[in-house]
Amino acid sequence: MRDIVIAITGASGSIYAMRLVERIQTVQDITVHLVISEWAEKVMHSERHITTQQWIETLEQKNLVVHDVKDLSAPISSGSFRFESMVVIPCSMDTLGAIAAGLAGNLIQRAGSVALKERRNLILVARESPLSAIHLQQMLTLTHAGAMILPPIPYFYHHPESVQELVDSTVERVLDALKVTDPQIKRWRDT
Repeated sequence: MRDIVIAITGASGSIYAMRLVERIQTVQDITVHLVISEWAEKVMHSERHITTQQWIETLEQKNLVVHDVKDLSAPISSGSFRFESMVVIPCSMDTLGAIAAGLAGNLIQRAGSVALKERRNLILVARESPLSAIHLQQMLTLTHAGAMILPPIPYFYHHPESVQELVDSTVERVLDALKVTDPQIKRWRDT
């Protein structure tokens, strides 16, 4: 069983996280460790008109572990817990900056720090525009530390006809970065 941490922060774009979890749950050998920040709860309700609790109840529960963002004693806060990868989607600049600075004020920041120190796959789906020099410097710091910065920029060669298809173009790049095999992924020249 592969363990993947998915963290949702308060940046706009909760639809990306919701779709990523939905797609990963179709893969049988992955346990999702889900962490949702307090601001993510507010943003999800505002953007998707659903509470995080209502959304979680719609998910398949057998390979899902939900962690409280305040619980710094959760297994994923320790390097001895062997999660394979972590995705912060969407990743607020607050969370990105905290991880870049080595802070661990909540479980998302701590698990991100663990991913870096243990040389595990850390993917940050950074959601902000425009970017300041400070944002760019923090992204460069994280890239040098081994993280992948993967902004949610859709591609259009597959001729998307819906918002869902645009969302999927980012989610599919995240799935590739996680090395998750999904036959639904549209590839260049497959269109």
